[in-house]
Amino acid sequence: MTTPEDAGRPPAGGGADPRLDGGEWRAALDDRTVEAVGKLTEALETVEIARGHLYAFHQLTGAADFKVEDAIGLLEAAGHRDLARRLARELLGRNVLPGRWTFQVIEDYEATYYDVFRDLERETRRLTGGVPHVYEADLKRHRRSAGEPGHEAVANESVADR
Repeated sequence: MTTPEDAGRPPAGGGADPRLDGGEWRAALDDRTVEAVGKLTEALETVEIARGHLYAFHQLTGAADFKVEDAIGLLEAAGHRDLARRLARELLGRNVLPGRWTFQVIEDYEATYYDVFRDLERETRRLTGGVPHVYEADLKRHRRSAGEPGHEAVANESVADR
């Protein structure tokens, strides 16, 4: 019998994926539990996207700050020293939130929210033996048309395997 612990993460590159076989280990899991764990994992995936947007915010804000610096130099060269000095004093290197640059916003988000979320999702996934994406594997098992092109269980499934 393959257990959830044995199932683990499938090999990279499309090897056999025991999650797609179902089997006794899956039958031993409560469907509502699998759905609940899947919903929390989906929520974490949404948080990962939000975190990515924070990194984009960080990168874009930093790039804008360097462009402001370039504009200051160009304004000075064009004889607009007072405005250039004001930009340098009031805008260049300015906090995006009180006392915070974007890297600090990311660090606060990760320490306050993201790390806790990720750890609790991982802990909750123990309810499915630590196996990731059991709910999605169930969907694939039930929704794909076995034997049809583009519906292979794994990337290297041969025609004979269908």
